[in-house]
Amino acid sequence: MEKKEYQSEEEFLKNYDSSQFEKLSLTTDTLIFSVADEETGNYRKLPEKKFSVLLVKRDSYPFKDKWCLPGGFMRMEETIDEAAKRILKVETNLQDIYMEQLYTFGELDRDPRMRIVSVSYIALVDKNRLKEHLSKNASWFQMDILEEEREIQVTFDNGNESFSITIEKKLKNPTSDRYEYIVKKNTHLAFDHAKVIVCGVERLKNKVGYTDIVFNMMPKYFTLGELQQVYEVILGKKLLDPAFRRMIQDKVEKTDKIKTGGGHRPSVLFQYKKK
Repeated sequence: MEKKEYQSEEEFLKNYDSSQFEKLSLTTDTLIFSVADEETGNYRKLPEKKFSVLLVKRDSYPFKDKWCLPGGFMRMEETIDEAAKRILKVETNLQDIYMEQLYTFGELDRDPRMRIVSVSYIALVDKNRLKEHLSKNASWFQMDILEEEREIQVTFDNGNESFSITIEKKLKNPTSDRYEYIVKKNTHLAFDHAKVIVCGVERLKNKVGYTDIVFNMMPKYFTLGELQQVYEVILGKKLLDPAFRRMIQDKVEKTDKIKTGGGHRPSVLFQYKKK
């Protein structure tokens, strides 16, 4: 076919034929993570921090009655960020929380309906501080993560239902730290959301070391012990006190407030040191 020459941008756009290209749809999916207190039943023992993710039960096909991340289709008149915020509000009744893009998932078979690409987001909250009531199909699931060299197993439990997924972790390039995640076991999560969740957990673990992202999960005032618990839950390991203090020394500042009660010794409260 002979290539047509145009005299201006305006002439080109006026004659441009978009029908020559195949169409695809774009969705957003949001990983909402929380590390928050769960009561132990023993008033002398500090509440334990638990790592949770918010899931929504689908009420229509495909994957009817399966759990998934809050997500939906982007409209033509909105940006991707605007779509993510709107869909989050519709799906969960949550809004005005910290969000950032995670990754774009575009595998050919990720959705049985049509060719769909999804831009995923991470959102971080302390679920105990949320004022909004969750939508009826949304539920917090505690995550118990067992990671070995080449395999990650995650168990999900919301108090009424429990299930697990198994993901193979494969290094994509020996000169980088980029991994490919292959789903080996998944019976309860829709689409490719088992992979999305594991990607989000791994990204969060990496980011807590060099950013202040973790403070989006903290209340305004907190003890150093509470902050250390959050780091340990995300990283999946215990931290030595001296190493932890060095890690956060430039990120927090002491206040004149004291935490008392609960059968524990009074503790000095700290707050995030804004830059």
